[in-house]
Amino acid sequence: MSSTNNVMGLSKFIMTLPQTKISLFTMVFLSFIVGSISFFIDPTPGSLSTDILYGGTAGVLIFGLSSIMSGAITQPWVNSLKGRKMKMKQSMFLALFSMAIILIIYLIGCGLSSFFEGNYILNAIVFGCAMVFAVRTLVIWGTSNINFKNSVAISAIQPLLIISMLIVVVFLTTRLDNIGYFSVLGLILKSLIAIIILVIAIYSFVLVVESPMRKNLGVGTLELLSLFISHITEGSSALEGVFEDIGEPIETLVGIVSFKTSKGIKALFLSPCVHPGPIGSIGGGNMPTTLAESFDNFTMVTHGPSTHDFNPVSAKEIEKVEKTIKDALKDISYSENASKFIRVSENNAKIGAQFFGNDLLLLATFAPKGFDDIDFGVGLSLMNLAKTRCNSENTILVDCHNSFKGEAGRVLPGNKEVFDLMDAIEKIECESKGESIKVGCSYDPMDNFSKADGIGQSGIKVLVVNVENQNTAYILLDSNNMVIGYRDTIIEAVKKLGIDSVEVMTTDTHSVNTLAGGHNPVGSKKKEKILECIIHCTKDSLDDLEPVSVGCKSARIKNLNIWGPTNSTELVSTISSIVAVSRIIAPLVLLSALFFVFVWIFYGAP
Repeated sequence: MSSTNNVMGLSKFIMTLPQTKISLFTMVFLSFIVGSISFFIDPTPGSLSTDILYGGTAGVLIFGLSSIMSGAITQPWVNSLKGRKMKMKQSMFLALFSMAIILIIYLIGCGLSSFFEGNYILNAIVFGCAMVFAVRTLVIWGTSNINFKNSVAISAIQPLLIISMLIVVVFLTTRLDNIGYFSVLGLILKSLIAIIILVIAIYSFVLVVESPMRKNLGVGTLELLSLFISHITEGSSALEGVFEDIGEPIETLVGIVSFKTSKGIKALFLSPCVHPGPIGSIGGGNMPTTLAESFDNFTMVTHGPSTHDFNPVSAKEIEKVEKTIKDALKDISYSENASKFIRVSENNAKIGAQFFGNDLLLLATFAPKGFDDIDFGVGLSLMNLAKTRCNSENTILVDCHNSFKGEAGRVLPGNKEVFDLMDAIEKIECESKGESIKVGCSYDPMDNFSKADGIGQSGIKVLVVNVENQNTAYILLDSNNMVIGYRDTIIEAVKKLGIDSVEVMTTDTHSVNTLAGGHNPVGSKKKEKILECIIHCTKDSLDDLEPVSVGCKSARIKNLNIWGPTNSTELVSTISSIVAVSRIIAPLVLLSALFFVFVWIFYGAP
């Protein structure tokens, strides 16, 4: 879902903020330096700076102290209104950023005053405060999930404190007579009119961009943005409440392959037709790990055919998948036999196939050609085709998701790729002699890797299946897709270990997507170190080989609440329309408002 990823892509603009003490020190330092510099820029009699020390002290009092006070007041005020919880470091950084804007405009005013007659310095401070008010209003209203009136009141703190401190400093200085016509009343009047103009402009703009989302989905754009940022920065799951309101129930499938010894289940290989999205730990974002950890044995959670339409509305929906699997395991039938792994292809479509008793496991990929999610409808038709053709009792399909192309690579009904997959299935030799089976497995959480490296919480899992002296390695990376070509590199390296057939898969976890925009495919970073972990894990799996029996089941998950194609399309189209309108309206409204404010401050009031 491209527009969903556009929203996720906002995460790359959400920086890691500095600690509170760093912001405090920076505000004091910058305000002193700029205050001192202003003496050299405008050293005329009557300026607020009589020397470097005076200029620096005045800068700290007017800009630094006021901004620090603003940061200290903003955080508890926002939190008292029960919106998105604001941290002190966030409040202080906003104060620092706002102060930096004012200081830049202040320096420009000092420069102008040295060449032209007029009160450019004080006018520049007022104009800078007006700009900061607009910035603070947009940030606080857009991220804190509080109403407009409270956002305006909180946003006005820093500008009002700076202007108030300016008036105090002016009254305390011996150069009060040098402020000329720019009286205190005129200063206040300019500030108030500027704020009124900006309030009207900001409210009008937000009203335009809010209405489509609230009308179509019952949630405001700013509320959605606030909850999204809250999840990125704090791990909050409050966004799930919005998805629960717009979700719809469906029935889907989960494929189960269970390997057991005399001691019980040794390994589970799962393929839920549920999409592990949309992002982070929201919905099914971390489903591969959450689901795997609900079982006591080695469990691989692969990517079944599904798109963002099948994102669970909340993490608790994964419990329904878990229950379905556990119920299916109670009456699953086991066999002592399996076939060798085979691979068939048609054009770019490749199907890996292995029979377990009367059941069939299929692995679909287009690598090295890039592709993305295989639609559930496509997957269902492929499973039914293979089941009919080979008379298999259960057919399980895995979307290997191992050659990144992005949203343009989705395999949807009617695509040429669908028919290539169907033609490949037609080439499968269905009469395979049953042989005894051995299985070995290994798991490496890869604790030394991070989400930034494209590795999720479940790291690497390897399952080696031995049938008639043929070793087949099923390698699963807890990642969101894979850089094109990296699959071939892995296969080549693993085959040197005595492995005859290899398939590399990713879980499509979206827990790694809080970074690098909407995508973060594995293999773009630390590929050699990741390869070393894969090789080590495969060796451990070979050492773990032991005889097992195998059972398969394709079970139906009922009443799973997901986004659904209707709401997904509605969300995509709404976000797209908002983005399109904002590109035109935002510059027009906000720049026009700032222009009127500029004219009013510099040429309007006496």
